[in-house]
Amino acid sequence: MRQKKSTLGEHIALLSVKHSIYPAEVFQALITARNNEKAVCGNLTVEHRGKVKDEIIFLIKKDNNVVAQFRVDEEFLLRKDNPFESWMSTDKIRKKIAKQNTESILTMVHDLRAGMKRVNVKAEVLEVPKPAQVHTQFGNAVMVVNALVGDETGKIKLCLWEGQINSISVGDNIEIKNARVCVFRGERQLRLGKNGVLSILQSLAEGIKQQLATASVR
Repeated sequence: MRQKKSTLGEHIALLSVKHSIYPAEVFQALITARNNEKAVCGNLTVEHRGKVKDEIIFLIKKDNNVVAQFRVDEEFLLRKDNPFESWMSTDKIRKKIAKQNTESILTMVHDLRAGMKRVNVKAEVLEVPKPAQVHTQFGNAVMVVNALVGDETGKIKLCLWEGQINSISVGDNIEIKNARVCVFRGERQLRLGKNGVLSILQSLAEGIKQQLATASVR
């Protein structure tokens, strides 16, 4: 499907939302594929399939299934001032984000990328270090801890503040909704922010009790 220049940014934004990838990553993957024939972007593969006049043909795949195919003006790829944030601010993209949040699509830890927003993750609490005291820009001191959580695909730090700290324990199975992915001191980190929600799906004690009950039945 051929995209007009005026709608190309929105098309990239739709891909970003659907596959939980920041639009700047998609844009960079297009540039990499143009230079190297192929690029990996999150759970997508971007392939350079040829050129017609000044337009480059890209094929987007996920698990060998075609997700999209479109043409991009080479001039578009040379731009240094693409308004990624404004692409994500159209009514169409907002409705897509709202619908996706309602559907609670989960992202695996391995697929989390810096800059991603409104991500939903299910994980196990692996470590809860001793809280540290930090001073905020407002001059007050607060407690913070970077817990380690993970699933079968990887591990990531989860930043918790004050009252959130005692809400989880090692061994708990948790669900994180509407979080964002940041980088702090070179490490990926999940942050809840104002809109994030942390829920305990099953505590360690409940899990042990369930295992004992199952074993006694056997």
